[in-house]
Amino acid sequence: MMTRAANTALRSASKAAGAKLAVFERVTAPRSLTHELIARVTADITSGRLKPGSRLPTEQELIAATGVSRTVVREAVAALRADGLVVTRQGVGAFVAETVRRPFRIEFDELRTLREVLEVMELRTGIEIEAAGLAAERAMPAQLRRIAECFDEIANVVRRGESAVDQDYAFHCSIAEATGNPQFKKLLEYLGRFMIPRHTIKGGPGLAPDRAYLEKVQLEHRQIINAIRQGAVLQARAAMRRHLLNSRKRYQKLAGDSISR
Repeated sequence: MMTRAANTALRSASKAAGAKLAVFERVTAPRSLTHELIARVTADITSGRLKPGSRLPTEQELIAATGVSRTVVREAVAALRADGLVVTRQGVGAFVAETVRRPFRIEFDELRTLREVLEVMELRTGIEIEAAGLAAERAMPAQLRRIAECFDEIANVVRRGESAVDQDYAFHCSIAEATGNPQFKKLLEYLGRFMIPRHTIKGGPGLAPDRAYLEKVQLEHRQIINAIRQGAVLQARAAMRRHLLNSRKRYQKLAGDSISR
């Protein structure tokens, strides 16, 4: 038989667990359930609702509170751990990290408007202009060959009537790698092929780029390559600036045309 003290302790523990679980609600958002759970727990941690050092609910408690699967919970906890927001102790559970800083994250499945896509392009512009200049200054022969190979791959795919998203992304990554600073490429890898607007922007009349546009893009790419090969830092930066600004202007115009129809 359970003693009065044990009963009191059990009721206190249940009350504490209930208060902690009150933070969590059922996840019914249309976007990825894993991303939604990550976003909610991240917000609760960075806002202080979940205190540093406090224990997260167990897997079963999270499943019951949010209505998601075990796989979603495990993927979310793994992502939170990778972001440094959560630490796990084998056989004990997951805990809020003692030192928490909000991680940089762009939720690409939330880029629902052209304006949001263009905001990412603005971010790219500041980074890739400098990357082009550093590549012109530092690129090694093997890196120059890789940039040229990516350029040729774009041309081949465009001739087949395809959009060349993967090849365009690889081209920009090859320039980032040629900076000699691995942080440039890491950031582009974080952005992924979502940074190419024709991958992110889907649907809508006139928003699919045609072959004539892609060939124009290739002319801009060629100007970038030529400047990097010549070691012309200022020209490389200018060529990259023109390329990215032209792309932004085109999608802004297409969006306006699509809305006015």
